[in-house]
Amino acid sequence: MTVYEKNKTLLKLTYSGLMAALCYVGYAVFPAINAGGTKIHLGNAFVVLGALLLGGVYGGLAGAVGLSLADILGGYSASAPRTFICKLVIALIVGLVAHKISKLSHNHPKTYIVKWSIISAVAGLGFNCVFEPALKYVWYTILTPNAEKAASAIKALVAVTTYATLINAVINSVVAVVIYLALRPILYRSGLLGEIDADKPQTVNA
Repeated sequence: MTVYEKNKTLLKLTYSGLMAALCYVGYAVFPAINAGGTKIHLGNAFVVLGALLLGGVYGGLAGAVGLSLADILGGYSASAPRTFICKLVIALIVGLVAHKISKLSHNHPKTYIVKWSIISAVAGLGFNCVFEPALKYVWYTILTPNAEKAASAIKALVAVTTYATLINAVINSVVAVVIYLALRPILYRSGLLGEIDADKPQTVNA
């Protein structure tokens, strides 16, 4: 491993720690709104932001650690393993769309950046609308059987298009994309965040 690669890895780990802290703050500090059994909070926005800035793996680990810690410290340690899995999956999907499909970390027109950052966020959070209740159902049906909680999970899965679920996904998508579009040109121009999937940094449009 070259000195550049070591420094790049260290920098991404540092940013991952920062994003983990932001994910924790987004869930544990900013008040969550309980609507129709669904908690509307900003934690997922920072999971998406981490994936947009750092890629799916680093962003996913940041979100998974930050929000699992929020569960544990908030008295919901039983749900921490599911939280870890869900947040990692969200970021992996966002990272896949943003950096493997659209190559968002390369130089593109601003309209392209806006379009694909929105598509990436919606893809990750939209999938989570189905994946999270499905995982919860499997969890309480097979791993730790609990008929009442399994029924609640399948009810949430059937009602995945309810206003609370959609509002949660939309709010987090909007917040993540707005912050990303604001930070992207600043971080790249200052050299604080280099290319995610390329060895040499390139000029990035604002």
